[in-house]
Amino acid sequence: MEIRPIHTKEDHAAALAMIEALWSAEPGTREHDALEILGTLVSAFEDTHWPIEASDPIDAIKMRMEEAGYKQADLATLLGSSSRASEVLNRKRALTMDMAWKLYQEWKIPAEALLRPSHDKHAS
Repeated sequence: MEIRPIHTKEDHAAALAMIEALWSAEPGTREHDALEILGTLVSAFEDTHWPIEASDPIDAIKMRMEEAGYKQADLATLLGSSSRASEVLNRKRALTMDMAWKLYQEWKIPAEALLRPSHDKHAS
């Protein structure tokens, strides 16, 4: 098996086929090392050719709430009031730095996800 850089969609397809063939390789083997290298190459190619746009802050909050089982009441406790939580979730109020910091510290939402402008230009 020859591992090569991925420059084309055909190279990408070939790398994915090799990954599939190596998927059950045991850690510590040459095959597993090849699997890890191919995974890195495929990831780099996909990030360059098919980037996924980061979500806006509200989408990031909603995703974290769903992942962790948080409710709007939990957000209200964190942000200080139920009306503030509702306004944020409904894009009627923009996050402040203090809110973003609390969400980063307490809910472990990445700061870069919280510091992006919201999709709704009317939030203030």
